[in-house]
Amino acid sequence: MADRFRVTLAQLNPTVGDLAGNAAKAREAWQAGRAAGADLVALPEMFITGYNTQDLVMKPGFHTAAIAEVEKLAADCSDGPALAIGGPWVEGGKLYNAYLILKGGKIATRSLKHHLPNETVFDEVRIFESGPLGGPYSVGEARIGSPICEDGWHEDVAETLAETGAEFLLIPNGSPYYRDKMDTRFNLMVARSIETHLPVIYLNMVGGQDDQVFDGGSFVLNPGGALALQMPVFDEAITHLDLERTDEGWRAVEGEKAHLPDVWEQDYRVMVESVRDYLGKSGFKKVLLGLSGGVDSAIVAAIAVDAIGPENVRCVMLPSEYTSQESLDDAEAVAKALGVHYDYVPIAEGRGAIENTLAPLFAGRDADITEENIQSRLRGLLLMAMSNKFGEMLLTTGNKSEVSVGYATIYGDMNGGYNPIKDMYKTRVFETCRWRNANHRPWMMGPAGEVIRANVIDKPPSAELREDQKDSDSLPDYPELDAILEILVDNEGSIADCVAAGFDHAVAKRVEHLLYISEYKRYQSAPGARLSKRAFWLDRRYPIVNRWRDPS
Repeated sequence: MADRFRVTLAQLNPTVGDLAGNAAKAREAWQAGRAAGADLVALPEMFITGYNTQDLVMKPGFHTAAIAEVEKLAADCSDGPALAIGGPWVEGGKLYNAYLILKGGKIATRSLKHHLPNETVFDEVRIFESGPLGGPYSVGEARIGSPICEDGWHEDVAETLAETGAEFLLIPNGSPYYRDKMDTRFNLMVARSIETHLPVIYLNMVGGQDDQVFDGGSFVLNPGGALALQMPVFDEAITHLDLERTDEGWRAVEGEKAHLPDVWEQDYRVMVESVRDYLGKSGFKKVLLGLSGGVDSAIVAAIAVDAIGPENVRCVMLPSEYTSQESLDDAEAVAKALGVHYDYVPIAEGRGAIENTLAPLFAGRDADITEENIQSRLRGLLLMAMSNKFGEMLLTTGNKSEVSVGYATIYGDMNGGYNPIKDMYKTRVFETCRWRNANHRPWMMGPAGEVIRANVIDKPPSAELREDQKDSDSLPDYPELDAILEILVDNEGSIADCVAAGFDHAVAKRVEHLLYISEYKRYQSAPGARLSKRAFWLDRRYPIVNRWRDPS
């Protein structure tokens, strides 16, 4: 009886819909495993299609082509180790999320996902059928159980596999990042290893897809929860894991244990990777953004530079009569520090033409927010014109605080194809700027050192759409606003919860009102990197028209 089993773990970055490209990545991983003498090469959940596919996978032409690609992959990888890959599967006219085991030139067996997540960003109950609780599959002399992603979060699938003869668990995942999620994964997988007395291999994918970033961090536990191997977060990696047969069953041989960065670094890395993959997978190579001299546009510029390099980033200052010299100096300093292309495009002439055009219609009416928004929308028009002319994707720069309460102009500063900081509250933006100034990593394509000078971070925030304007004229101070929003948005709390936390009832009610009446803006806003479990889009889905208000 063989006393050693080698699994090649392929923590890779697929692209949704690129069936041939994903298959090519699988072949490369399989070849690496064959060269290393692996018995099994394993890829993550739904790897052949990419993940999260949403309704695309229900399209018959698509899932039929994906299955055909796996069959071709099986034929190409017949002479060597078995290959395990996630993909769709049709059986009895029903569509399943499956883990397909390729051996001997064919799809030899499959595991079907039983627990279908139907929360946060996942709608798998809408898409797939629930598979039955099944048993393990054999590769050589090893019997392996593969709960698929969500199945690993529930004890019944793993216990059924253990009871029917599984000797270790290989859990393929498409598990996207949210803050502190790795702790949740560890806790759940330790529970599975303790309950089943089996080694647990947790294999996750990496890469960005729309708002989601899959952060990798694959790991291996021995029975009882002892960490045997830790793969890096966010990076593609192929790692060879050895298991040894002992009197007590298979045990993972200890391997490298990658360092896991802190939450500030992980959040920043998510924003960088989301921009890099959103651009790369959609075909854009360059970006532009309006650089106002404020903190939000500064951190977005830094993220863009770190994602694709300063030579691919255009920053544009679009000053009006209300733009202070301080903002002009700050924007130029940030652009120089980052090394980006910097354009200066005043809006006074265009603004005058628009106001003159509207003057007969607006005669006898006082200036108000309409004139403020004309400035923002003119900037949006000019930036979109540059985007069209130069083929550069426009990044928008509204933080979660602004997006929450609608402190942004639709068809103006909300214009753009992607928003890296959409799920980051303003108070965290300030700290993230400080973190970036103090830290540099090999995966950053931008320069080290202070790239956002202190004045950008420390000065009072202002939209500069009228004389002496400050954000605090229209909103509670950001520490107070963000704390109320965390209660109302992130925790789905009540006005009573806000009051219990020490906030004024009237202020909390006003924030709630702004939150609800801004829903229509969020429905039309650019996608952005998901950092929390309550990001705007798939995590939090509210009606646009809604008259309900918390009566407390």
